[in-house]
Amino acid sequence: MKNYEIEIDGQVYHVKVRELPDDALMTEQPKAGSGRPAADYAPPAEGKTMLAPMAGTILRILVKEGQRVKKGENLIVLEAMKMENEIVADEDGIIRSILVKANDSVESDQPLLIL
Repeated sequence: MKNYEIEIDGQVYHVKVRELPDDALMTEQPKAGSGRPAADYAPPAEGKTMLAPMAGTILRILVKEGQRVKKGENLIVLEAMKMENEIVADEDGIIRSILVKANDSVESDQPLLIL
């Protein structure tokens, strides 16, 4: 597996690319929470992508997809360097997609959810 950095409209995404055998069948993209690393997901084009401010471990996800949130509301608790960091909504909106699950290890600037 190789790691790459892709920039789309000024937004940088870190992706892992795995080479498949020629006879491998392409499958549908997995949904969040299916046990695959969050970096394997391509975030939807719509909405604001909330990124991990630093590498760490997801302790808790405090929201659900479809939930309406207000600016400043806590969304995710990320543990980094033995400290709990709260990821908060920077605008009012609706949670469109959650790209991680509890206990996932994440890298800095990895997409966490779409608001």
